[in-house]
Amino acid sequence: MDVTKKKILNGYHVIFLIQNIIVGMGLLSMNNSLSPLGYSQWWIPLLFGLVANLTIIPMIWLGLQYKDDDLFDIHEKLLGKWIGKSLNFILLLYAIVLFAAIIDNYLVLVQVSILPERSITGHLIFFILVTVFIVKGGIKSLARFCILTLFLTGWMVYFLRWGFENGEIRHLLPLFNFTGKEFGEAIKSGYNSIVGYELIMFFFPYIRKPDKAFKHASIGIWITILFYLMVGIVSVMYFTEWQLEHILFPVLKLFQAVDLSFVERIDKIGITLWVFLILTTAGAYLWMAKKGVDSLRNKNSQYHIYAVAILTYVVINLPISQTVKKTFYEQTFLFSYGLILWPILLCLVHLVRRRKMR
Repeated sequence: MDVTKKKILNGYHVIFLIQNIIVGMGLLSMNNSLSPLGYSQWWIPLLFGLVANLTIIPMIWLGLQYKDDDLFDIHEKLLGKWIGKSLNFILLLYAIVLFAAIIDNYLVLVQVSILPERSITGHLIFFILVTVFIVKGGIKSLARFCILTLFLTGWMVYFLRWGFENGEIRHLLPLFNFTGKEFGEAIKSGYNSIVGYELIMFFFPYIRKPDKAFKHASIGIWITILFYLMVGIVSVMYFTEWQLEHILFPVLKLFQAVDLSFVERIDKIGITLWVFLILTTAGAYLWMAKKGVDSLRNKNSQYHIYAVAILTYVVINLPISQTVKKTFYEQTFLFSYGLILWPILLCLVHLVRRRKMR
């Protein structure tokens, strides 16, 4: 585990961390989330990429002012010990809930698609243990796993070929066939598919060349947008508007369009390989939660990661319905929007404090 904030992340580590943390469950449900826009949704990832690139600017600028501090430390320096720790406690809860949400949502998908009417308790324990194993090595270990993940899963874009060949290219036009209300609804639910890049505020102190962090983070964002754009175009061509609205995971349906004589169910292979993407996203939030506990206790300990893992297991197994859980998870994901915009306010606080000190 990262005992001190040593500069251990190269530029390519930043690229792959940003790219893999974003994808996770986001790409699986992106088209369904954007369904209020109908066939006009395919170009929206380009808009998301632009917004992400703009909103990461204050994150990088703030990080450059406090090169050896993550967001937990910055809170205490800018807002004082008690307000800072209170905010850090909220961020800790946020990280734990998202860690639980990512694992729970994926295991529900596995249970419905591959293991119907079978308990997933064993899979849950195994999944958490694997995530702990990855994160125990620190942020660099997670970054290396992200690199491995891209090579293990990136080739699956080849499966889009069948959807493209069987689709209708005329579905791509017109581009703006939606109302303002539909646009707002789609953006509100759809931007969840690209959150995750804000975690750069927590691993920024580990970057060896922070002055180039914006460049590397931008590359990671636009690699992700490229994948999203390809999936969006093929999905719009292949599905009807009704299917885009009612199929929760359109990407998996695209896999079913694959026609290979030696493989019967490509979608099951896709779900299985997707576990690597889920592990990178879940691992990032587990690492963030561990650093949050470190901040609150003013102590760096590997035992914190086990405490978070056990608490996450309890959260996932709470005796509440899946519907209530889903609603709670969705509301927590909306908190991500606030976290993305939060650095703007912190930048203003920093400027005011610097002016008063002159």
